[in-house]
Amino acid sequence: MPHPRALCSRFATLLITAVLGGCSTAPSGLAASGAGEGPDATVVGGAAATGDYPDLFAEAGYARPQIDAKIEAAFAQLFHGDPGHEAVYYEDGTNADGPLAYILDVNNDDVRSEGMSYGMMIAVQLDRKREFDALWNWAMTHTYHADPAHPAHGYFAWSVKADGTAIDEMPAPDGEEYFITALYFASARWGDGEGLYDYRTHADRILRDVLHRGQITGPTNRGTMTATSLFDRDAKMVRFTPDVVNAAHTDASYHLPAFYEVWARVGPEADRGFWREAARTSRDYFARAAHPRTGLTSDYGNFDGTPWAASWHPGSADFRYDAWRSAMNWSVDWSWWRADPRQVDLSNRLQAFFADQGMDSYQSLYTLDGSPLGGGQTTGLVAMNAVAALAADHPRRLDFVRALWERPTPTGQHRYYDGMLYMMALLHAGGRFRAWWPDGAAP
Repeated sequence: MPHPRALCSRFATLLITAVLGGCSTAPSGLAASGAGEGPDATVVGGAAATGDYPDLFAEAGYARPQIDAKIEAAFAQLFHGDPGHEAVYYEDGTNADGPLAYILDVNNDDVRSEGMSYGMMIAVQLDRKREFDALWNWAMTHTYHADPAHPAHGYFAWSVKADGTAIDEMPAPDGEEYFITALYFASARWGDGEGLYDYRTHADRILRDVLHRGQITGPTNRGTMTATSLFDRDAKMVRFTPDVVNAAHTDASYHLPAFYEVWARVGPEADRGFWREAARTSRDYFARAAHPRTGLTSDYGNFDGTPWAASWHPGSADFRYDAWRSAMNWSVDWSWWRADPRQVDLSNRLQAFFADQGMDSYQSLYTLDGSPLGGGQTTGLVAMNAVAALAADHPRRLDFVRALWERPTPTGQHRYYDGMLYMMALLHAGGRFRAWWPDGAAP
């Protein structure tokens, strides 16, 4: 059965806050470390340094022309297919900065920072500058908070209508993380333009804000709120939300150590040490948060790695839609940086669990210890389980890659989330999701 992934969790966060009055073959070279629980995250290794990105589809027996054709066809459908049942990318006229376009969550009829930033990342990976610029223009025009008195100043509203009207003005930090990294890659791949298209300047500004921005109290469309930075500087990890009522929590799928290592090399120099520590902290977090038998993580979590059952969403302590992405995050980190061999075990453990559930019959929702909660088998989770093969070393890993290959590009009412995860998984599995560096070489 198709999943709804309804507009609920973050909407509810803001509603509760207002009521309370606040608101995806390289050398490994590991080095020893005296800090944290895992290996030193400052080593340079893996595909991001060597430029040799694994091609899982080729390992599974598919030819390069087939792989490229499949990736291009999926992009063509999701970005330029029939608007009624195929596309999630919609052009929206022009303004003084040029064309505008948005990525629509068709099922919930809203535009999300998650989808906009995913769309930009897909576009830069595929050298689609026009689509990238149109999405960036729309995001800055309709979702960015430039008002220094707004609690979300410096961030992007996580959910708005297709006409730009805010549904929830506060941010979801994974959107900012993908925006920042996509902008750095655009700067490296295409060079910086002027104004809105001075990509690196905007990436630096947003990155400073997510770490250093102080508390701001003010009105929002959900009432008066107080919000702070998107990263906890003491815990050295991304928050679930900057609203102070719930800021001491996180979300495993928001942890992107592969990106933090990029920021530690190209971001503002004064903060590069913090981002190296944040990468190590996230690697430790995955090791703590993943169930010791199943490898599953919860949707929401506490900073110590334990699940967090939010009062408005008790199911957030289970493996649900957000948590599908955790395996992509740790597996891409292993592929790019080779800094923490625990990630190999995490992917082996997760894939073993799903294989035991039945490759054609595993569900999409589970308790952390592996009791099924339904949801059917969805393309989004099939896609993320395939990306886990970037870190796994058991022969079964290619079974998950072939399962992704056999899936068609999503269509219909639920094509947004499934489609975005599917598109990114094709890029990861096909060796075309890369770190782009200034002058073509890793710093």
